[in-house]
Amino acid sequence: MHKLLVLYPQPADPDHFRDYYVTKHLPLAIQMPGLLAWRYSFDIAATGDEAPYFAVFEADFADAAAMTAGRESPEGQRAGADVPNYATGGVVILNYPVQDGTR
Repeated sequence: MHKLLVLYPQPADPDHFRDYYVTKHLPLAIQMPGLLAWRYSFDIAATGDEAPYFAVFEADFADAAAMTAGRESPEGQRAGADVPNYATGGVVILNYPVQDGTR
């Protein structure tokens, strides 16, 4: 499993961000080929301090190659090009292989 994690700092207009993200951006992003699961939240909390992020998006792919192919696809390129339309605070994009654990 490989995860794509997108962190969004505080935007200039939080209401515009929420509306645009849900009605316009997510429908683009979830069209990426190879996407197995996705989730997002606007309710970011931090222990002890104010959270440095306004929103988060997580996407699961089978492996790094599937994630790269999805992001480089026409659908992934459209989603990436759409980010400046709502993320006025910028964006931090991370990806990593998921290490499973058991107790």
